[in-house]
Amino acid sequence: MPPSVVKLPLCVFTIFMFVLLSNFFGLLPGSFTVTSQIAVTLSLACVVILAVIVTGFMRHGLGFLKLFVPKAPFLLLLLLVPIEVISFLTRPVSLSVRLFANMLAGHTMLKVFAAFVIALGATLVTPKPWFAPLAIAPMFLIVAITALEILVALLQAYVFAILTCIYLNEALHLHEHH
Repeated sequence: MPPSVVKLPLCVFTIFMFVLLSNFFGLLPGSFTVTSQIAVTLSLACVVILAVIVTGFMRHGLGFLKLFVPKAPFLLLLLLVPIEVISFLTRPVSLSVRLFANMLAGHTMLKVFAAFVIALGATLVTPKPWFAPLAIAPMFLIVAITALEILVALLQAYVFAILTCIYLNEALHLHEHH
């Protein structure tokens, strides 16, 4: 096994930990999740795809291009090869948008409900203090959403790492598993 293949699990683990810790960091009050920025997630996804391409060419040379040529009749290949290339090129977009959208949506929802709690709690000092007890409902909702966000943060890091493994596996083994 080439030395570069041995380092792949460490690379995937590093990506997993970066995404996981970035997601968790955003759950701290007053903090910011870098994975809720499309530029960060797209950059990370492009690094993954670049690693897939480099690994594929290191393992198979120009034979890596067979990844885009499925077993099919020649006339059908005229249609399938462009579809395979487009499918491969959209991977970084789908990988990054999935992580970005989930992190942005969850953390935005937490901040909105936190604003509800603050706004309703501020009614204690207004002429209508009977609204203040209403802050309890969004407060319990924040606790539930935070628990869900912890699960989503872990799940998104896992999905990103698993998809990275799948893409690397395809580059290493091409069409052997079909």
